Amino acid sequence: MKNGSEKVKIGISSCLLGEKVRWNGEHKENRVIREMFGKYLEYVPVCPEVEVGMGVPREAVHLRGSKNSLNLVEMQSGKDWTGKMLRFSEKKNVELSAQRLSGFIFKNGSPSCGVSSIPVYSESGGKLNSRSPGLFARAFMARFPLTPVEEEGRLDDIKIRENFIVRVFSFHRLQKFFQGGFSREGLVNFHARQKMLLLSHGRKQYDALSRLVAGTGKLTTRELKARYGELFMQGLTYKPTPRKNTEALRHMLGLLKKHLTNKEKQDILVAIEDYRNKFMPLTVPVTLIRHCVKKYHITCLIDQAYLNPYPHELMLRTRV
Repeated sequence: MKNGSEKVKIGISSCLLGEKVRWNGEHKENRVIREMFGKYLEYVPVCPEVEVGMGVPREAVHLRGSKNSLNLVEMQSGKDWTGKMLRFSEKKNVELSAQRLSGFIFKNGSPSCGVSSIPVYSESGGKLNSRSPGLFARAFMARFPLTPVEEEGRLDDIKIRENFIVRVFSFHRLQKFFQGGFSREGLVNFHARQKMLLLSHGRKQYDALSRLVAGTGKLTTRELKARYGELFMQGLTYKPTPRKNTEALRHMLGLLKKHLTNKEKQDILVAIEDYRNKFMPLTVPVTLIRHCVKKYHITCLIDQAYLNPYPHELMLRTRV
């Protein structure tokens, strides 16, 4: 996929798009999600509480019980929505499976949609027992363990935001590869295009995936596909750092350098060092390398996902 040629489809809590579905009849519109991401992402809105039959406005709910036995209960009346929410979640996840989502942005703090740390109270509703994902979010993550998920509040952090977007577009590429007909030869080619991106997230995961691809004969095709998908998405959950990005940049420069003039080589080296020392943003050395890759048509780098992991208009690599 060429970034920008099609929108990537992800799920989202409806209130984040400005829909007035909250318990108090309000919304929680997030303009970054709606306006910046919305140019490149196709949203599939979900409000579990409305879709399960709760009204708008409605009595607020919270979680009771324990991590292993969650109940979704109205805070004042004690009405229990657990059974309906679990049945809804199972049915909704079947529908979402057909949508082939590449990610999901959930409303933080919601007893139905929160990804983590939602308070779980005792059966009487008084004592805090533990914390857990919301009921629907937990069911979604169990059904789609590879799908990138994030809470909207955490996306205010630029590093978390970039990592989430990288995972969404990477998972989309993985989905398209899997849907196009998985083969061992195809896996070698797919992996070759992701190598520098994986290296920028961590050497350990990069090495593990490289060993897996090199030793494909030891697993059945089904086992290989499942294991690669698991390790690939797991590796991308580790956030890049200047040190890890520098390693990937230097690796690419090593593959380029015999084609470069002395000035081009020196310009890239200086840009990499300035980035490593936090004098300039990552986009500068990446742009220089991307330009030289195209100029000299370096086939081993021209399709590297690292150079174009998502639409560059999102400008997520522009901060020092």
